[in-house]
Amino acid sequence: MLDNLLSPGRIGRLETRNRIVMPPMHVGFGRRVEEQEVAYFAARAAGGVGLIITGTMTTTSRFEDNEGWPKVEDDAVVPDLARLADAVHAEGGLLAGQLTPGSGRVGPAEPGGDVPVSSSATPWLSDPSRLCRELSTAEVEQLVADYGPAVARLAAAGFDAVDIHSHTGYLIDQFMSSQWNQRTDRYGGSLENRLRFPLELIAAARAAAPDLAITFRLTVDHHMPGGRTLDEALQMAPVIAGAGIDLLMVDDGAFETVDWIFPPYYMGDAPLLPGAAAVRRVVGVPVMATGNMTPEIGDRAVAGGEVDFIGMGRALIADPDLPRKLAAARPEAVRPCIRCNQLCVGNILVGQPLGCAVNPEVGIEAHLPGPAQQQKHVVVVGAGPAGLEVARVAASRGHRVDVYDENEHAGGVLWPAATPDFKRELRRMVDWWQGQLADLPVTLHLGHRITADSPELRDADQVVVATGSVQLVPASIPGTDRDDVVDVLRFHQGAPVGHRVVMVGGGLSGSDAALELAREGHDVTVVEMLDEIARDMLLVNRITLLRDLDEAGVRLLTSTRVKEITDDGVVVEGPDGPATLPADTVVLALGSRPRSDLLTELTAAGLPVEAVGDCVQPAKVGEAVNNGYALAARL
Repeated sequence: MLDNLLSPGRIGRLETRNRIVMPPMHVGFGRRVEEQEVAYFAARAAGGVGLIITGTMTTTSRFEDNEGWPKVEDDAVVPDLARLADAVHAEGGLLAGQLTPGSGRVGPAEPGGDVPVSSSATPWLSDPSRLCRELSTAEVEQLVADYGPAVARLAAAGFDAVDIHSHTGYLIDQFMSSQWNQRTDRYGGSLENRLRFPLELIAAARAAAPDLAITFRLTVDHHMPGGRTLDEALQMAPVIAGAGIDLLMVDDGAFETVDWIFPPYYMGDAPLLPGAAAVRRVVGVPVMATGNMTPEIGDRAVAGGEVDFIGMGRALIADPDLPRKLAAARPEAVRPCIRCNQLCVGNILVGQPLGCAVNPEVGIEAHLPGPAQQQKHVVVVGAGPAGLEVARVAASRGHRVDVYDENEHAGGVLWPAATPDFKRELRRMVDWWQGQLADLPVTLHLGHRITADSPELRDADQVVVATGSVQLVPASIPGTDRDDVVDVLRFHQGAPVGHRVVMVGGGLSGSDAALELAREGHDVTVVEMLDEIARDMLLVNRITLLRDLDEAGVRLLTSTRVKEITDDGVVVEGPDGPATLPADTVVLALGSRPRSDLLTELTAAGLPVEAVGDCVQPAKVGEAVNNGYALAARL
């Protein structure tokens, strides 16, 4: 099983223990590589990954001082980097450092200036009305001159490889792309000239550290007007591969199309694999594919010669032990990445340290909670994500746990919300929790309602209320009590829905349900009182959702209020005045409120009680899981 994915591979002089690579991802733990980052990467090495590539580190701050990126511009950093390399090697792993000469138009203004530098005077991403300063020929040569010494520092620290940060619209890619490179010197114009800067960086890296493997990341499709297409990428790839690199990593996207960089759950499995496979056919070096890769697809891709390595970034954030569990033939034990981007990409984009919606231990690997000082009997009321995580962590620390839920299936709203195929990872997550609890001192009581006077609470040392939330059904809108009106949770639970559907509420829940219905063949209209659909959603995911809604033919009515639901349909008032929307079924997706009655009663009764999850404040799954972990860690 998965023999191809788990077989050893070669990257230059390196032999990897399997074909799984942790691709470079910014962690945001600080400008120095210290204990937190060392422990984070060491945990992934201990989990059995073949090669780890660090997040971005800069070779020089001459033209950019990015506060979140460690600097490799003088020898003072070598001891810190050596501690990281030693920690990874101690766990049997291999380590590459990603080095960048800068981010150019997608980064901050240059020190002492008011705009960034770039390949040309191209619009600054943060303020397109202002043009970047074009680097002079001498300054480009200086960037090349600075690169080699930084690579040598990686070698001195014991790194195994250097990764050249050359993709998705950062500075090197700006030189490579005709969209952002209008230079007239030897670094601009023809494809040969546009590749000169990255090829000189490859040569500088090879000269500075001949024994290091070199990896290079090529974006094969920017998915934007004027950007690179696969056809041009297939011309570039053989040139880059022939310049002395040892692994060519392939991806898609740019900051204007950021969802292709971090494919959300809407994109399904392995959306970038076809581009990587096309590159593999024209080069003579190993190729790696990334982006929503599953172990099964990765194994088939390696077996079929489509690619040689599989990048699994967010999956290894979610479960550092993924390779080890696969090697032990225990795929069901792998904590799944739900591809939500919420606390990994979402945190990084707003300058916060890396986190994870399903793995609260990200970033605290050096300081995990130990066994409880005193064993307690913990009763958890509610088997949603917060309650299940409380139970798992509390039992792992030595407590005896009983979990009660009035529903016949664990998972809370996650289970019914996962009806569309693009959300199937949510059900895998619930299955994972149940598998974990089965191996711990936890008893799960489903179909069992708890009230304030239930005898099950009498001997509890600690009660944790995780009863979730209830859907909002506003009485202020006449007609919401009709038989043809259902809330979005009832829809997910299987309530019958007619052909013409009006979705009242265009937040994340309503928009996802609308997409699911449209793909099933329903005629769907979304009514949203705000001026945007899915405003509560992470931008990375929202870009894909809006595109998918458009392709599915969903009508979006924004700045529109529902006045009444009648036999004739849904009466609305929007920018163009009143209208009636015919509907066979009306689905209400207007948010939820905490289900806090039990908490109030238990608190009044003087029981030792705490609350977590939506019964405190409705939020996304990441908050529920992380807050559940934090509560259990202090019990």
